[in-house]
Amino acid sequence: MKSILKTNPQKTAMAAIKEKAIVFMATWGLIGFSPLAPGTIGSMAALPLCFLISAMDTVWGTVFLLALISFSIRIANGAEKIVGQQDPGMVVIDEVCGMAVTLFALPFTPIFVIGGFALFRVFDILKPFPIRWFDKTVKGGLGIILDDIVAGIFANLILRCVF
Repeated sequence: MKSILKTNPQKTAMAAIKEKAIVFMATWGLIGFSPLAPGTIGSMAALPLCFLISAMDTVWGTVFLLALISFSIRIANGAEKIVGQQDPGMVVIDEVCGMAVTLFALPFTPIFVIGGFALFRVFDILKPFPIRWFDKTVKGGLGIILDDIVAGIFANLILRCVF
């Protein structure tokens, strides 16, 4: 993790801790540093959180999901600045949000979890319109998160229509 952070000898210890915390959250506990398919692994790592959200009633689930998205935008924006790169691949908190949207207000059963995971990954990787438009047009933390939210909405709607 040290090699991705910009080095600044004048940085205070507290600022360095804050940056490490942001990177830790943005990479979903360093999962984003996986050498093999960090987005896919990050999507899998989101499943316990999705299970937690599924146990909430719809109102509290909505509040939690909106708070998660808002928080994730700030974290992704901070990580982008720390790393000095647009939409760094190690940031997987966007996949966490996308999976949470994918499975939101659906039964947490194997058919929905596996189907939702597969649909979300297809939309996130292929980025059909308008997902690609959001990915290319919207910058910063909002841009990092928004294309995954749209992919999650598409996946959620398909799950609702098919099952």
